Amino acid sequence: MLEAEAAADPSADTLVELSRAWFLTGDFRARSEPDRLAAYEQGGRAARRAIAAAPRNERAHLLLAFNSGRSAQITGVMRALGMLGTIREESVTVLRLNPSSVDGLILAAGMAAELPAFMGGDRAKAETLFTRALDLDPHQTGGRLELARLYLGLRRWTDAARELQAVMDETTPTDRPRWAMSDLPRARAMLFELRERGRVPGIAPQSP
Repeated sequence: MLEAEAAADPSADTLVELSRAWFLTGDFRARSEPDRLAAYEQGGRAARRAIAAAPRNERAHLLLAFNSGRSAQITGVMRALGMLGTIREESVTVLRLNPSSVDGLILAAGMAAELPAFMGGDRAKAETLFTRALDLDPHQTGGRLELARLYLGLRRWTDAARELQAVMDETTPTDRPRWAMSDLPRARAMLFELRERGRVPGIAPQSP
């Protein structure tokens, strides 16, 4: 339906919604890697069309980065490196358009957390960006989960457990469907593993 609407009325808002629909298809509906990759590539194309129609549309730039990032996770290393420039450029653009963009801050934090230092990675910067995003929206469970992953990488077990427990205890998540389908089960599994390995005190919760 959105494809038909975008063909009839290729406005930036319609194309942004189409890009988001493809992104969610890749995350939750596609059953194979080729299908997921195809969905993210379609999402990226729709986002590029939205940017062409409205260069200052923050959501369009975010969705181009999100779809490109997911594609990079699936494709080989060399192609992923080629996509890195696009993701970084869109991250910078989003925060230039809106320095208080929660999703933009989380995107920038994720890059700083995941990349090696010689490519711009900086875990201290990542923590600062994640913390700022969560100060702006404490109910953004996806960002909190990524902060927990950062703490795990830094072997800060207690900090990681605190953030994972907060994801599990959240009663008003910003994105309830994603929290229920992805963030909550991931947080449970990660906290269970932490406790099972004796990284933090307490009785291990029931296996997820």
